[in-house]
Amino acid sequence: MADPDLLEESSSLLEPSEMGRGTPLRLGFVAGVINRERIPTFERMLWRVCRGNVFLRQAEIENPLEDPVTGDYVHKSVFIIFFQGDQLKNRVKKICEGFRASLYPCPETPQERKEMASGVNTRIDDLQMVLNQTEDHRQRVLQAAAKNIRVWFIKVRKMKAIYHTLNLCNIDVTQKCLIAEVWCPVTDLDSIQFALRRGTEHSGSTVPSILNRMQTNQTPPTYNKTNKFTCGFQNIVDAYGIGTYREINPAPYTIITFPFLFAVMFGDFGHGILMTLFAVWMVLRESRILSQKNENEMFSTVFSGRYIILLMGVFSIYTGLIYNDCFSKSLNIFGSSWSVRPMFTLYNWTEETVRGNPVLQLNPAVHGVFGGPYPFGIDPIWNIATNKLTFLNSFKMKMSVILGIIHMMFGVSLSLFNHTYFKKPLNIYFGFIPEIIFMTSLFGYLVILIFYKWTAYDAHTSEKAPSLLIHFINMFLFSYGDSGNSMLYSGQKGIQCFLVVVALLCVPWMLLFKPLVLRHQYLRRKHLGTLNFGGIRVGNGPTEEDAEIIQHDQLSTHSEDAEEPTEDEVFDFGDAMVHQAIHTIEYCLGCISNTASYLRLWALSLAHARWNSRINSTAGRVSSSYPSPSSTSEKGSLTNEPLRGGCAPSAPPPLPPR
Repeated sequence: MADPDLLEESSSLLEPSEMGRGTPLRLGFVAGVINRERIPTFERMLWRVCRGNVFLRQAEIENPLEDPVTGDYVHKSVFIIFFQGDQLKNRVKKICEGFRASLYPCPETPQERKEMASGVNTRIDDLQMVLNQTEDHRQRVLQAAAKNIRVWFIKVRKMKAIYHTLNLCNIDVTQKCLIAEVWCPVTDLDSIQFALRRGTEHSGSTVPSILNRMQTNQTPPTYNKTNKFTCGFQNIVDAYGIGTYREINPAPYTIITFPFLFAVMFGDFGHGILMTLFAVWMVLRESRILSQKNENEMFSTVFSGRYIILLMGVFSIYTGLIYNDCFSKSLNIFGSSWSVRPMFTLYNWTEETVRGNPVLQLNPAVHGVFGGPYPFGIDPIWNIATNKLTFLNSFKMKMSVILGIIHMMFGVSLSLFNHTYFKKPLNIYFGFIPEIIFMTSLFGYLVILIFYKWTAYDAHTSEKAPSLLIHFINMFLFSYGDSGNSMLYSGQKGIQCFLVVVALLCVPWMLLFKPLVLRHQYLRRKHLGTLNFGGIRVGNGPTEEDAEIIQHDQLSTHSEDAEEPTEDEVFDFGDAMVHQAIHTIEYCLGCISNTASYLRLWALSLAHARWNSRINSTAGRVSSSYPSPSSTSEKGSLTNEPLRGGCAPSAPPPLPPR
């Protein structure tokens, strides 16, 4: 028996010999849309599965269509497949499902297809009209919401803050009230009480809120009250660490020291003016800028530090005047104190000498050459000197060391106020005092040597001035046999040896004494507590110290260190030694490393000056012409003589001591 399905599949779609016999041939069809890149594979699959008994026609859709699932635009093609019989129909549909083709119903008669197309167009027009009306309605709603969006944001943030605060509260056992334990400044208690009373009145509640001050032994958190001016400086300090409760806040001092140290590194009168103008612009327009809510992270960071930039610019103007540096050029305000005329008289200089030597050196030891220090800042003649960097490097390096040591001494001195306020005598005797002595013996002595050399040597004796660097190194090596480097003063060897020994003795002073004293106090308290066991003070109400053991009168007045253990705690001598050893090593190494780190003030100032000089030299090469530098006259006024101060091999003694 022949399989009817097989016969149906094997029969051709168009056979003229069969069309005239029996019932008329009826072809079925399927229409749909498929991705354009799947058409070749789709066509081959239909041909092989249906054994060539289908007829496929496809056409590309020009405009890309949006995928309703992914939202991406894809290129698709429309197709129609003709077949005969239900068996082929099922296979064609399964293949279309496998290729994820979208099938659409299509009537068989032309009239029905025309009516369907008309209905689809009508629905499309209706949907487009609905979409347009929806878009118009959405625009009207958004315009109305835009007027109240700022108020809504404020309300939502307030509600979020309120619910976040409520989540931090505890529920009473009666489940009818909330209990919150908070820290607040004492000066704000009246404001809090007033706010609670006002909230009770506005809510219409008959039960007022109760504010009760609690007694606790916990250390309160640190709260530093700031404003828009001090906020930036406080954030800088908090980035390094937040002090404990009631400690001195270094932020007020940072308001001066931070921009000043910046100005030491980048002291330029012209750049300082530009920075100040930019900061003043942000300060004057801060209300408008805040209302705009700029989301640029970089600008927001700069705007938050507008007052820091303002002070940095002001201090840069000040240090720029001291350096006499304005875009790497000097300002001749008071006239130079150097004169070239005495060199013509004493050394028989002539016009040919000046014109024939590219570098000539002024001898400050000659009477009349150097008329005294410049009234404010550095003499402008150094701007055209070949040894300008040699002079400025020495000046800025020593200035950096002096400022750094003064800054560190000031920071250590602030700890004295903390120890005094918290009544920690051990920290003063075995912490602050040896720290000050250690730093003063080594680095304070270096500052004294710098000032001494500046005052002890002048232009006549500058060539005999010894090197401070070599002296300071030999001080630690106890090496004094260098005949090429003479002593600064008589008795220098004995004083320096004494200072080094004192500094070395400060190390065990900081390391051992405090843990040993703490251990002795602990053992003494433990012994006295054993002797007085049983003497318990009992009261009706809570006392300052519950169940305190009665001891001698001198023990009741003894003030213990915060780091010292109480009577109920166990003192660990090993932990105390490790803690003190870490602090001692950190301080001793920090004094050396921090002093070296302050040389960055000099290094960055040098880099800034060289960068400006390089830019000016590049601009000079690009420009067509520049006026030749002028030299100074006898009374400080500039002349047209092409003189440059510098060091030459056959030159007179060097310029003023550095």
